[in-house]
Amino acid sequence: MKKIHIHIRVPGIRKLGADVVETIFSAVDEVRGIKRLDDGAKLYTNPLPDEAKTTDEIPPRDPAEVAADRILEGTEEKVHSAVQNIISFGTEIMQDIDAICERDPAARSRWEVLLLYSGLHALMFYRLSHALHTSGHYFAARLISQGARFLTGIEIHPGATIGRGLFIDHGSGVVIGETAIVGDNCTLYQGVTLGGTGKDVGKRHPTLGEGVLVGAGAKLLGNFTVGDHAKIAAGAVVLGEVPSNSTAVGIPARVVRRSGERVEDLDQTHIPDPVSQQFCRIGVKLEELENKLAALEEMTAPASDTKTEEIL
Repeated sequence: MKKIHIHIRVPGIRKLGADVVETIFSAVDEVRGIKRLDDGAKLYTNPLPDEAKTTDEIPPRDPAEVAADRILEGTEEKVHSAVQNIISFGTEIMQDIDAICERDPAARSRWEVLLLYSGLHALMFYRLSHALHTSGHYFAARLISQGARFLTGIEIHPGATIGRGLFIDHGSGVVIGETAIVGDNCTLYQGVTLGGTGKDVGKRHPTLGEGVLVGAGAKLLGNFTVGDHAKIAAGAVVLGEVPSNSTAVGIPARVVRRSGERVEDLDQTHIPDPVSQQFCRIGVKLEELENKLAALEEMTAPASDTKTEEIL
């Protein structure tokens, strides 16, 4: 710190005597330091301790330096967070690729899936737009979503929640709404819609559990849950809850249980038809009623003939 020098001249100070003046100067010198100047003195201050310094004594910082500090503030944390997000994104994509290779017999290699599968491309765009949507960049998120729709024919709202291992086979015409939730390892075929009814606000789209399979052209409309490992047949229109390990078929969809046994994945041909089963039950019941009616007619026929003969 720069020293401050103060010149003090006291006329007639020598009249006090050399011993008195020397004593005074020595006492003051212990505190701030004094040097004689003929009949006066040269007073200077020692450097102030850190705790005695005031903000007024600190020179103002360069505005450019202050701005640079603000920009660099938290840079390390931001870079670390960005790296973690990139690693997480890559991990999710690899899991999606593995899921497609496992469930699609037409997939010959991971490179083929990565470069040629529109369902995977739509998921990649979705994960990017979802990250932007979560951070509050809604317009940019929706812009990416619409671009992905133009390129892949698959529309996934950035606000939807999708787990890992989703397989969108072919995918043309698939629509996933804003509040839809899709669990891990689900499979959606072309033309599937996870939509709302247009009347509700808030959570208005369906929730799929783990391992759910939705056949081609199926429509799931409204806020309800499809249980784990459930199966929705092609062309079904589901408007309500579907229990776990069961199959929904028809318009509107009806649940067909399989004694708790799961339906094998990628098998949409051996699905029971509840409508035809009901017609079969009606046919059996009609046959039983016809047999009973015929038996009653046989029992009442002789009595009728006897009465007719008596009248004649």
